[in-house]
Amino acid sequence: MTSAFKPWVGQAVVLQVALGDIHVPLRGTLVKDGIESVRMRIGDGWDVDIYKEMILAVEEDAMVLLPA
Repeated sequence: MTSAFKPWVGQAVVLQVALGDIHVPLRGTLVKDGIESVRMRIGDGWDVDIYKEMILAVEEDAMVLLPA
């Protein structure tokens, strides 16, 4: 089965992540699609693994498209 996250690898995204009763947007670049988790770069050289079961939604990061 193909993962829903694979097309997002290498792209700037916003993940909607559930932490218990709290829903948090997490902005960064999706680096790796693993079996149970995804790896996301949220800062210079700072990668975090996020369990897929915690992810509610993934969307393109529109802030990256804005001119500086």
